[in-house]
Amino acid sequence: MLSTPWSSSLNLRTPIINAPMGGVAGGKLAAAVSIAGGLGMIGAGTAGSVELIERESAIPRQARQPFGIGLLGWAVDQEPLLLDAALDAQPILISLGFADVSPWVQRVHDAGILLATQVYDAQGARDAQTAGVDVIIARGGEGGGHGLNNVATLPLLQAVLEEVAIPVLAAGGIGSARGLAAVLAAGASGAWIGTAFLLCPEALTPAATHSRIIGANETDTVYTRSIDAAMGFPWPTQFGERVLRNRFTERWSGDEESLIEDVRARTALSRARDEGDFDLAEIDAGQGVGLLSSTRNAEEIVQSFTDGAADLLGRWAANSPARPENDAGGAATA
Repeated sequence: MLSTPWSSSLNLRTPIINAPMGGVAGGKLAAAVSIAGGLGMIGAGTAGSVELIERESAIPRQARQPFGIGLLGWAVDQEPLLLDAALDAQPILISLGFADVSPWVQRVHDAGILLATQVYDAQGARDAQTAGVDVIIARGGEGGGHGLNNVATLPLLQAVLEEVAIPVLAAGGIGSARGLAAVLAAGASGAWIGTAFLLCPEALTPAATHSRIIGANETDTVYTRSIDAAMGFPWPTQFGERVLRNRFTERWSGDEESLIEDVRARTALSRARDEGDFDLAEIDAGQGVGLLSSTRNAEEIVQSFTDGAADLLGRWAANSPARPENDAGGAATA
């Protein structure tokens, strides 16, 4: 068992939360992570719908496991029923990001649900705390999928922990027990982990991507807006996406204005996504992708991260005269 005050307050056996990756983190993965002792999250994603939330939420509910749901703030602005569906599903945590969460805080709290949001700098953390969120996700530029690429996880985590008095989860590049131990030692209340779960059989990741993910190393990702530009996805323009490099990103990253005018290129990407041609279609992955070498189920991942981090933290503590503590709820206990 590995715990922090925050994870203990949720009756988790380990402070591991799977990131709600759209198209990857469905109900089966969420249930498996929760059964293993962490908190499983379901991702609505860009293609999220009320039907998806209802269908995927039923899986951890039927397994009688706690779970969370991740929503895109801009998508909720466009379709408020997404938040209605998430509240009706009765998760213990909802994450809302990529928008000002202030309008939704009270509604989530009135439903007896905790609210989390991602931040990318210390000011964002202060704003989130002022808005009344319950937990902050400090997401560094190493993370896969959408976010900002301004600050790496460790300097961001340190800055955020100095600024706020609410629990902080570390996100971005945490791909092993060593990474988990490092962020907990720094004072994080838990780790928000995405890429490490990509190859789980419980994930919705297309099988055709597995060999590319296994063959990638830590330098094989790129931060780009080319996918959103080509597909016309309504992401706020300040957010890019970290994906595995391929022929499409090599040609179009940084040249999005030309891409918008190139109908043939956009049509080719759309077709590739439909057909599973990942020479062109995107595979979201963070810089921790180089640590993936095989398919492992969620329980194995959670257990190995937990046991390894507990061992490291225990060894460090044994050689230290006093354990560090953090007012924001870090202070991991093995």
